[in-house]
Amino acid sequence: MTAPVLHFADAGEGADLAAFLGRLVHYDRAAAVRLQAGGRALAVFGRPPSFEVLAIRTVRLLKPYEYGLDDALDVTVSAGELLESIDEAAGTVRVPASVTGPPWAGVLPPRGGWERVSGFPEMDVVRGLVRAAVGEFKARVEELAPDVRSRAELDRIGREIWSRTIGETGVPVRVAHAAQSLGFLRGDTLDLLKSGSWLRLRTAYGSVALRRGGPGGLALTPV
Repeated sequence: MTAPVLHFADAGEGADLAAFLGRLVHYDRAAAVRLQAGGRALAVFGRPPSFEVLAIRTVRLLKPYEYGLDDALDVTVSAGELLESIDEAAGTVRVPASVTGPPWAGVLPPRGGWERVSGFPEMDVVRGLVRAAVGEFKARVEELAPDVRSRAELDRIGREIWSRTIGETGVPVRVAHAAQSLGFLRGDTLDLLKSGSWLRLRTAYGSVALRRGGPGGLALTPV
């Protein structure tokens, strides 16, 4: 059976999706992503290692998804294979064969019910917090004697720094760090949204979601 092909609304959509997938593969060559397409939108979900968050990139499509008798797409695929399937010149991406998804792929944020949380810092402030945290981590690592510079010690320092919250919002700094590392923390618009136990940091370039409760802040409850 021929694999379904999605058509991007414009060349920029394909380039942005390729950049996002490239960052995920950089952190994990075996990364998987869950795709959901309906109407003229494609949502791509991924989970970069160590950040313990869910990354979401929405892509505009030229026309509604249509494949045979299906009018919606929901599949988990290899991020690397999806990246290789993007044809920026043609403005298309061929959906690879499905793979067995990791546990997080069954734990997606709700589609609706999101409310804006007031009082969240502006973009420049959040970017400054991330820069300061990265600088502190590097400085503290450099201060360590060689005989104590172990992976366990680096992880301990990292957990201490990245688990700090942004103001009184309860959002860990690692959420903003993940957004920065994935190329989302750009532009001027930054919103914090909530829906039930989920928090979502949203910009014009993508979102990072965190479910409060459970290991690493993500409670593994199927959708």
